[in-house]
Order: sequence, then structure tokens, then C-alpha cells
Amino acid sequence: MSTSTSASAQQASAASKDLHRAPVWRWRVVDIVVAAVLGVAIGLVFWGWNTIGYAWFGAADALTPGLGGIAVGIWLLGGVVGGLVIRKPGAALVVELVAAIVSMLIGNVWGISTILSGLVQGLGAEIIFALFFYRRFGIAVAALAGVGAAVAAWVFELFYGSSPNILKSIEFNTIYLVSVVVSGAILAGVVGWLLVRALAVTGALSRFAAGREHVREV
Repeated sequence: MSTSTSASAQQASAASKDLHRAPVWRWRVVDIVVAAVLGVAIGLVFWGWNTIGYAWFGAADALTPGLGGIAVGIWLLGGVVGGLVIRKPGAALVVELVAAIVSMLIGNVWGISTILSGLVQGLGAEIIFALFFYRRFGIAVAALAGVGAAVAAWVFELFYGSSPNILKSIEFNTIYLVSVVVSGAILAGVVGWLLVRALAVTGALSRFAAGREHVREV
């Protein structure tokens, strides 16, 4: 009898653990809806940044070739915010990609390459969240996700386009890499983390762990 009870308890414990694990991998309807909303909202941010950021990029690049990368971080915001809010495999990639598509549809100078960039950048952020098994979402992980997106963007631009960066000097590419990484860590990572915290304060994320964490802290 004791053995039977023990076995039943172990099975119940295993089932409980499975229930706790399942939501990490399974998307809910609310996750899909919020991913779409975040993607559209951040796509509008991208669209606005296309003018401001591109001007900043040009000015910095004119000052020191490669320094323009310091303006890139905002274009990496979708992957970080998506990963921090939804906390499911694919969230960073989906939100960054949707944002890129929205930005392209509204109108920008890069056309279809915007979607390819969004795909690569979202994957860069996604890899970082995956390395932490979608269990860590503090400011350090957010900054690393921004760095991951930045490195992915740098590699993409190294080989893609009519004038890929691989044709430019080592000095340019080194400065550009450092600039993009710093921008990704701060403008995508830290700013993205602060943005999610601000959304949590409003109660908009009450259906998500990010919102419940804020309630516990308060």
C-alpha cells in the first residue's frame, strides 16, 4: 500500500511538473494576439525611426566611418520586447519580423530587404533567449538579446546587398561591429526592458509573467 501511494505521488509530481513546463512551449491565443499587436506597434516605431535614425546614422558615419551603427539599436527592439513579454520560443523572431513587415508596408527606402533583416535580427535575439531556456528575462538577458540581434544584423550586412560590408575595410567593420553591439545592448536591450516594465505598470501585461512579476514586486 505504501509503495502504491508513493508511486502515485511520484506520478502526480511528474504530471505537475509537466503542467508547469507545458505553457513555456505552447502558444496561447492571447500570445498570438499580443505578438501581432506588439509587432504592429514596434513597426510604427521603426517607421518613425527610419527618418530620425537614418539621419543619425549618416551623421555618425560621416564623423567616423562605421560609427553609424550606434543608431541601429532601435531597429532591433522588436525581438527583445517580444521575447521579454511573451516568453515563448519564436516570440522574439515573430515580433521582430512582423514589425519589419509593417515598416516595409508603410514605406521605407530598403524595400524587401527589410523583411530579411527582420528575420535575421529576430533570430539573433531568439538565440539568446533560447540559451537561457526561456527562463531568464532580467535586464542583463535583455541586453544580451539586443547584442545577439546586433551581431546577427552585422553578419547579415557583411554579406548582403549590392555593396556588402565585406568589401569595406577591416577598420570600418570593426568600428561598425562595436557600434552596433553597444547600440543593441542599450537601445534594444535596456530600453526594451524598461519599455516592458512601463507596460507592466499600466496593467496591460496582466496575462503575462512580465506583468505578474511587477505586481509581486509592488
